[in-house]
Amino acid sequence: MSLRLLVGLGNPGPEYEDTRHNAGVWFLEQQAFKAHLPWSREGRFQGRVARSGEGDKTLWFLCPETYMNRSGQSVGALARFYRIEPSAILVVHDELDLVPGTARLKRGGGSGGHNGLKDLIAHLGTPDFWRLRLGIGHPGTARQVADFVLQRPPRAERDAIDEAMARVDKVMPLLRQGQFQTAMGVLHAPEPLSRESSS
Repeated sequence: MSLRLLVGLGNPGPEYEDTRHNAGVWFLEQQAFKAHLPWSREGRFQGRVARSGEGDKTLWFLCPETYMNRSGQSVGALARFYRIEPSAILVVHDELDLVPGTARLKRGGGSGGHNGLKDLIAHLGTPDFWRLRLGIGHPGTARQVADFVLQRPPRAERDAIDEAMARVDKVMPLLRQGQFQTAMGVLHAPEPLSRESSS
């Protein structure tokens, strides 16, 4: 099944746009910019929407403008309206359990404590959608998490996240065609050693 909906999780407003929790939005904005896609605000979907392609080749881009813990309201509304199956949805989000510079694909599973995923699972009625997990690192203790995700990453960490997103960009043609397993194999392959580090 080809990809029909690409979702970038985050919080709305300029005070949040550069924070770690908005890594999913960063990725979607990069993809839309690269494809010269205009965004429009859609009240019925409570978010910013862009589209690529026509007919059954249409790929919808959605950045919910609810807050993170209400993301499912936005995604559920668009998915129901366009009759998009959960297995044709890819949700891009920040991931505490991966270091910056890491990107991983998976299908299904729990929310891992991520409030955006938790609400998505509730509104879609299933965890059976694809996730693109962009590593942001972990502050070390659970009580620091809320502040950590709402802070801007240092330059080196942001650069690493950008590099991970660039690697994902290379497998986007596979993802659009629904070749998730092939894309996963490419994305999860270990980075080749440089000539200097292998000598």
